[in-house]
Amino acid sequence: MEVIYGLIPGMLVLGLVAVLVLFWAARSGQFDDLDGDAHRILMDDDVDERQARRFPDAEDDGRDEHRGADG
Repeated sequence: MEVIYGLIPGMLVLGLVAVLVLFWAARSGQFDDLDGDAHRILMDDDVDERQARRFPDAEDDGRDEHRGADG
């Protein structure tokens, strides 16, 4: 029964730390965009369009340019 005198303050400290971490995460913007990653993983076509604009020759792997004399 004497162990409860150590458990109660320990749980209060642990609860206080959990609340402080929650407030820190909310203030630092950890919960700003909860749905962004979920939608971004489904919309992979946007990445391909951006890469095509950035690297227009990405479809051509360049093998024709570096082919030897024997063809």
